[in-house]
Amino acid sequence: MSEADEVQLRHVDLGRPAARSEATEGRGEARTEATARTEATARTEAIEERTGAAEGRTEERTEERTGAEEGRTEERTGATLERTGAAEGRTEERTGAGAAARSIPSPDQFKLRRFFVLRPGTLNQAIKDVEALVDEKVDGSVHGIWLMAEVDHWNNEKERLVLITDNSLLVCKYDFVMFTCDQVQRVALNFVDRISHGAFSFPKRSLLQRGGEGVRVFWDRLREPSFTSRWNPFATDFPFITFTSHPVWNASDTFAQLCDVKNFREQLWDAAQKVHAVKPVPGKANGVLVLNQQIQIEAYVGLMSFLGNQNKLGYCMARGNIGF
Repeated sequence: MSEADEVQLRHVDLGRPAARSEATEGRGEARTEATARTEATARTEAIEERTGAAEGRTEERTEERTGAEEGRTEERTGATLERTGAAEGRTEERTGAGAAARSIPSPDQFKLRRFFVLRPGTLNQAIKDVEALVDEKVDGSVHGIWLMAEVDHWNNEKERLVLITDNSLLVCKYDFVMFTCDQVQRVALNFVDRISHGAFSFPKRSLLQRGGEGVRVFWDRLREPSFTSRWNPFATDFPFITFTSHPVWNASDTFAQLCDVKNFREQLWDAAQKVHAVKPVPGKANGVLVLNQQIQIEAYVGLMSFLGNQNKLGYCMARGNIGF
């Protein structure tokens, strides 16, 4: 072998270890990269597992806490409902007790129920009956109807239906038991010359008393009642008539309006003034004088009126098993 061939072989031998070293290094780098990737993947999976476990624990804790809070909320809601139910039960008990207390009539309500005018439909039928008695040619149309109590010169109370029309004042004695009008007193409004209103008064030596306010209507100022008429309990020739509120005025709003003495006085004055302007009476001063003064009743002992007014004998009432 020549020297040139040996040199070439040496070069070849020297080149193989270098190639091997490069291959070995390449494989080592590949293994290192694969190992790094494996380790990174493992770490990522471990982190994900830990994260998942942490999330699972968080979810479990959150669910446990949520469940516990929901349980507490339900317990509180249940307690609130129990309290609300108890409160409603107490309210219903109180309401029932109040209704039961209201359903028991008071002594005053029981006394009012004895008046036949308070029976359902009675007042409406009475109004229809008295309106049928109005003569349109003489009286004209009806302006108002009142339920009043007439007080006579001996202090006796009498139940009356009073109508104000265009030309007349109608005072009706109506039987609320038999639904019949027993008597009608007609007063022409153009003859009414004075209306007085105020508290009732009696002579100094009188044993009688009366509360409330009354209205007295005069229609003949020049004529005074005679001595005989004053001492006759059944006399009806007085030139005036006196009214006061009916005992059932506080039964309801409807009866409060029907028994309003002030409203009656105002409408009577207005109607009388209009008639005086249209139909004046010759020889009489036109116009109506309104006086705020005490209404004098000249009665002293009044035993009959005392017994009659205490027992309401002038009213249609239920009296035990007998109706008046």
